[in-house]
Amino acid sequence: MKKPKLFITNYIPEPAIKRLEEVFEVEIFPENRAITHEELRKKVKEIDALICLLTDNIDREIIEAAPHLKCISVYAVGYNNVDVESATEHNIVVCNTPGVLTETTADLAWALIMSCARRIVEADRFVREGKFRGWEPMLMLGNDIFGKTLGIIGMGRIGRAVAHRALGFDMKVIYYDSQVDPESVPTDYIAVDLTTLFHNSDFISIHTPLTPETRHLIGEKEFNLMKSTAILINTARGPIIDEQALISALKENKIAGAGLDVYENEPIIPEELIALSNVVLLPHIGSASYETRTKMALLAAENAIAVIEGKNPPARVN
Repeated sequence: MKKPKLFITNYIPEPAIKRLEEVFEVEIFPENRAITHEELRKKVKEIDALICLLTDNIDREIIEAAPHLKCISVYAVGYNNVDVESATEHNIVVCNTPGVLTETTADLAWALIMSCARRIVEADRFVREGKFRGWEPMLMLGNDIFGKTLGIIGMGRIGRAVAHRALGFDMKVIYYDSQVDPESVPTDYIAVDLTTLFHNSDFISIHTPLTPETRHLIGEKEFNLMKSTAILINTARGPIIDEQALISALKENKIAGAGLDVYENEPIIPEELIALSNVVLLPHIGSASYETRTKMALLAAENAIAVIEGKNPPARVN
């Protein structure tokens, strides 16, 4: 019996590929770059299932070019790169990979908090450039974390995991989330409005999805509300922050620093941002551990397999 066809837009961990090959005729985009929209549009004409990255634009044009497509399995938690409405109209199941990357992404948010607070990247560069002459009372002074206030925007799985880690630092945790029932959140954490969060937080960590409502949620007005000693962390989606407003805030010392794993026009990062010493820049590695990326790949695979076999997938979006 002929196997259904599945296309993967980039290489994913081998255990998932082996699992997929049990069910599908698998093809992987072979080049060491992102697939173009036109290349993907041509490829989807002949496939039954697709595993894509969050950087692949699965719009109406792609969906309408795919007469046999039954499943779009996104190798990510976010799925704002997929026109879910169009997929639903065409009876295509959209899936994602929630849950499995929660702890890993929370770890990275904390890596950014600590790196920014204690100027780790800046200090490392200082040593490598041969500038270290010995201990000095005023050398590389940063900010304490213990006992400070952490403001979390978005109290979903990842936001709660970040908050849980803050308890070990004896931090006060406040949060804003218009979608969550405060009764479902541990009483250790205090729900506040956004203005209160910006006014009172020493560290602000973003964990909300990208929606029309959250695009540029943080801009010039919000930076003016923050403490001059505040540090802003984003491991969610780049466009939640107005990047030009962030650059101005960092240049003018409206805030002390920022730690970013995501960018507004990824992978393009403004040269002005790169030039600043009070920001730590990472290449979107929030879920980048061997264990987690493998779990994500296996979940993406099981989603596609379940749909093709007529079963309910583990993580269905629509």
